Amino acid sequence: MARRRSAEKRKLIPDVRYNDVVVTQFINNMMVGGKRSLSQRLFYTALDRIQERTGQEGIEVFRNAIKNAQPGLEVKSRRIGGATYQVPIEIKPQRRMQLAMRWLINFSRSRPDKSFADKLASELIAANKNEGPTIKKREDTHRMAEANRAFAHCRW
Repeated sequence: MARRRSAEKRKLIPDVRYNDVVVTQFINNMMVGGKRSLSQRLFYTALDRIQERTGQEGIEVFRNAIKNAQPGLEVKSRRIGGATYQVPIEIKPQRRMQLAMRWLINFSRSRPDKSFADKLASELIAANKNEGPTIKKREDTHRMAEANRAFAHCRW
């Protein structure tokens, strides 16, 4: 951890098709081995497949899926007097977005569909409907925070 000052946040350039910074961030998170063009192609293909399957705008389904997948609380381990407590903590907006994106991408990769574009489209549609493994992960995170609410006074 840096001792002097916190790192500056870099400004992201909006993506070419939707002119949206969140889409750029999602594409960056999808990227493996620096292959941005492949990541972009897969993402835009997934949004086109969403349009075909649901009849809704792909970008709207994407935005709604991210909004639904964002957790509000999480637990962090705090060591107090020799005991370790799971303390529920409210999540900052940037981390909420990051967790939602990470969960969507990871659960997309573990789906049984053929191509990654199909996997991502299926996961985004499921998250848009408030179902699927990403939403289950959010619910589990909230349930864990709710179960440890008694230790909320231990946060600082």
